Amino acid sequence: MRQRFDQDDPGLPGVDPIEITPKHPVGELEDGEAVPRQLAMRDHMRLHVQVGPPTEVGEMPAGRRRIIPILGGTFEGPAIRGTILAGGADWQIVHRDGVARLDTRYTLQTDSGTLIYIQNAGVRHASPDATRKLLAGEAVDPSEVYFKTVPTFETSAPELQWLTRSVFVGTGERHPAEVIVHVWRVE
Repeated sequence: MRQRFDQDDPGLPGVDPIEITPKHPVGELEDGEAVPRQLAMRDHMRLHVQVGPPTEVGEMPAGRRRIIPILGGTFEGPAIRGTILAGGADWQIVHRDGVARLDTRYTLQTDSGTLIYIQNAGVRHASPDATRKLLAGEAVDPSEVYFKTVPTFETSAPELQWLTRSVFVGTGERHPAEVIVHVWRVE
């Protein structure tokens, strides 16, 4: 039986973890050091974030600054669901090589009314043609784009403090008017 380290975590009923297997079995030595135990990830939620047209701030020393407003949306997972409130944004920098550094900040509201602040840092890049289409707001097949994030959560709700004490990773899909982020909790 798997040991739970956070007794406040309600768990995710009916969702099996994804096992990530290291190169060497756990306990074997690699260059004289113990190999860490396997990681497991569980499906946490899927965010459907509605976005507006970007504000092009211009070329900065670090790259092209764009601000993409968050207009709303929904989120749902095995243990949590609700709406995404309007008012957040993605303050991104697009480097000259086409790599976009993402810094999204917005607010979730659960179906019970609890507010959750999310900050989602990430990286997105693709071929020059796909990048040109993304920056022009055109549709691009998600399989052509590397889009990974590391979301963090803040909330004052005692029953959701497990969100603030967990590590999450995400994969994203950019569509013309929506971003879909699949969020996984590292067990």
